[in-house]
Amino acid sequence: MLHIAFMVLCAGRLGCAPPVGEDPVFTERRERMVRDQLERRDIHDARVLAAMRAVARHLFVPASLRHVAYDDGPLPIGHGQTISQPYIVALMTELAHLEAGARVLEVGTGSGYQAAVLACLASEVYSVEIVEPLAGVAGERLRDLGYGNVTVRAGDGYRGWPEKGPFDAVLITAAPRRIPQPLLDQLAPGGRLVAPVGAWEQDLVVVMRTDTGFVERRIIPVRFVPMTGESERER
Repeated sequence: MLHIAFMVLCAGRLGCAPPVGEDPVFTERRERMVRDQLERRDIHDARVLAAMRAVARHLFVPASLRHVAYDDGPLPIGHGQTISQPYIVALMTELAHLEAGARVLEVGTGSGYQAAVLACLASEVYSVEIVEPLAGVAGERLRDLGYGNVTVRAGDGYRGWPEKGPFDAVLITAAPRRIPQPLLDQLAPGGRLVAPVGAWEQDLVVVMRTDTGFVERRIIPVRFVPMTGESERER
């Protein structure tokens, strides 16, 4: 495992407010995204909706794709990876049931967009990205945008980040065939893991840790890139 860390050192969470001096075209597109793609579906958590209104998604995609950043779909971010569609980001965030003071682990930083949304709701976000160039870019981007409670590390997220656990929530943004046991082990009691699970047929799954074990619930069919690294040995 790589142990290259990209610590976001800015104090506070400046990115959780709409960017100062933003082009009003992007502000309007983001508001329309929240209204049409989220509120008119089944996203109801006011804190999640506020985070989705605040985080500038167009700053997390390649410049050539900024004009479609708020469309209802995933977008390529390089290295064979994608940024998830806004609805899926909001749904996974809502399913995590984050409370103030929560500590969150994200496996699969990608562009950093999901981590930014989580950062608006949680106290601490730890994100692991197996593609080192993406980890570096995401860490710098989050730092520059003021997400001071996010730490990004390059490495295989299969075994999580045990020295920072336990976590109130774990989000996996690439699909393992089976949920890695180390990630379940790092859930705090009452914590939730949200992940796409499966090979060709995938479901978004929520696993809650109880006093006696784990309770799993399947939400909707999804399509994510496969989880790579150690997870591939289980394929």
